[in-house]
Amino acid sequence: MVKEFNILITGVGGQGVILMSELLGRAAVTDKLRVRGSEILGMAVRGGSVTSAIRIGEEVYGPLIPTGKCNTLVGMEPSEALRNIACLSKSSLVIINTAVTTPFTVFIGESNYPSPEEILEKLGKASGRIVQLDAAKTAQDAGSRLAINIVMLGALFGTGQLPIKIDTIKETIRERFPAKLAPVNIRAFDLGYETCRQAVK
Repeated sequence: MVKEFNILITGVGGQGVILMSELLGRAAVTDKLRVRGSEILGMAVRGGSVTSAIRIGEEVYGPLIPTGKCNTLVGMEPSEALRNIACLSKSSLVIINTAVTTPFTVFIGESNYPSPEEILEKLGKASGRIVQLDAAKTAQDAGSRLAINIVMLGALFGTGQLPIKIDTIKETIRERFPAKLAPVNIRAFDLGYETCRQAVK
């Protein structure tokens, strides 16, 4: 029985954060797991901050992840991962996409973009471990630059921590995408999975 497992996915509009959480939620329900979730959408444009929480387990009652209680943070965009650093603890794992998508707040001058070194240093101090991958390149290798979110979903499963079965999430992906797109997304998932699995060995 899973008591509590908390996942936070963060990125910017257009990266498929909400689709990732939808796939996770469907797969969790299929595996008869108790699941709760919430979404925070920033400015309603591409580039606005997007955050989705997925909580799985028998002792999960609310949709929001308590401060410091995130098991795994999936950072689709490096600076957005840093923005959510408060959810981390020394037992947390961070999976970060190193490809930068400049947030809208930087374009309009409301914030500055930190250096990659600063992002990794701060996340490293707050969490137990960081796995980095260039999800954009991996998605391209899989056959679609649009599959960055599925690469990151595969990486999430590659940690070996999730209570959802691999077969279940793959079937959920096949059901969600048209027949001609499903194989590309499964390849993207597999590449992300293997990259993360090697990193956490």
